[in-house]
Amino acid sequence: MKTFIFALTMFAGLMISGITGCVNAQTGSSTANAEFTVKGLCGMCKTRIENAAKSAGATTAVWDAKEQKITVAFDSKKTTEEKIHQAIAKAGHDTSKFRADDATYEKLHGCCKYERIPKE
Repeated sequence: MKTFIFALTMFAGLMISGITGCVNAQTGSSTANAEFTVKGLCGMCKTRIENAAKSAGATTAVWDAKEQKITVAFDSKKTTEEKIHQAIAKAGHDTSKFRADDATYEKLHGCCKYERIPKE
């Protein structure tokens, strides 16, 4: 009898654990990560690019000048990768999806003027 009660208790525990796991999977983390190209050159660019990404909802943003890449983490329930691209382009930096407005690009400091791909 003790073995039966023990087995029943273990089975119930496993079932509850499994149900909790399913609930966590359904309501779990909505953190998303992305990496994409962002044009820039210097420390001022790095600050501007990372701040723009964060203003669009990125929880973390790290831009690598050598690789011309930004890595971002964000809550996909609050923002999208596209909104982050748009915010960075609005700040004057071309991304792999959006080109910065020419007037905004021209207002960048001289050391921030990266080589742009001509418009089509």
